[in-house]
Amino acid sequence: MNTEYGRLLEAVRTKNPLIHHITNYVTVNDCANITLAIGASPVMADDINESADITRISSALVINMGTLNERTIDSMLASGKAANAARIPVVFDPVGVGASVLRNQTVARILDEIKISVLRGNISEIKQIAGMQSTTKGVDASQNDLISTGDAAAIAKKLSADLECVVAITGAVDIIASGEMAVCIENGHPMLSGITGTGCMCSSLIGSFCGAAPDSLFEAAATALLTMGIAGEIAFENAGDKGNGSFRTALHDAVSRMDVDTLIGRAKIHEA
Repeated sequence: MNTEYGRLLEAVRTKNPLIHHITNYVTVNDCANITLAIGASPVMADDINESADITRISSALVINMGTLNERTIDSMLASGKAANAARIPVVFDPVGVGASVLRNQTVARILDEIKISVLRGNISEIKQIAGMQSTTKGVDASQNDLISTGDAAAIAKKLSADLECVVAITGAVDIIASGEMAVCIENGHPMLSGITGTGCMCSSLIGSFCGAAPDSLFEAAATALLTMGIAGEIAFENAGDKGNGSFRTALHDAVSRMDVDTLIGRAKIHEA
């Protein structure tokens, strides 16, 4: 399996897939730069008059509702349907679901009207979508929702089966599930939670790998989160003592310099 992660990293760098984002204005620059860092190309077009057209020429679509507004909901739906028609992977990041009626209604519409390829969220967001009791803390995971890795993996597996998509839960331990198959990734560093946008960047990386390997969605999601976790470790080693700003820059540097040997050699991944 580890060799597959290396193959996918090389595939992104070779194919340079175009990744269309309908994302939020807080982290849009980080998402664009992390997409470039891994070797893909970002485009952000959220106007209803062009969003579906841009999706049709892209290799993957990332929908992120971090700064949700009525103007972009129609663009998300139109782009998602265009992606489905063109058999383009759709990565959905349901940021802050559970925090408002609008977010809950939007998630319900997207899951009802669009075939999602990969659903990525924190444990609070995933529990909310799974119909379980969860505690909302803005766009972040609530400490009240933290559960054992085994329980989180069980939730991910069930939701994956229900939605017929890959489910990725990001946190101190990342979990990726596709039906009864699931893995845990223990790479990363606590400083990743101290800068905004790391979840959004994870979704962009997932979109980049899915765009390069649309027939290997589970492996693509796992490789993306391995890349982010390992890059976080390297960023801390190189700049962790300098503060959050330097850490953010070092994170982008580490993703841009990621190679197969580093990815495979530092991977801490096992079956769940």
